[in-house]
Amino acid sequence: MVAYKDINGVAVEMTAEEEAQLNEQKKLWEDGALDRAFKKLREKRNNLLQECDWTDLPNVALSDEKKTEWQTYRTNLRDITNGLTTVEEIELVVFPTKPSGDN
Repeated sequence: MVAYKDINGVAVEMTAEEEAQLNEQKKLWEDGALDRAFKKLREKRNNLLQECDWTDLPNVALSDEKKTEWQTYRTNLRDITNGLTTVEEIELVVFPTKPSGDN
């Protein structure tokens, strides 16, 4: 298969060296897909954890039942990456539901 590049709106055939370089760049991009997916998942997870840090403060006014709900939610968030090995698995992750109400 012949690869082309665009030069000022004109399709020009790539040299073998250019095509090899392009293929290497594609491979590097594809090889990094899992790392990028994990990074995106962890960023969302970390933001959700940060939003509810207040529930872990010692003087927070929550019932014991609500404290347990928040602790379970936070544990589920922290564990959300466990066992994931593919981009497809990461894309199917469903985040836990945040507890409702304050106490």
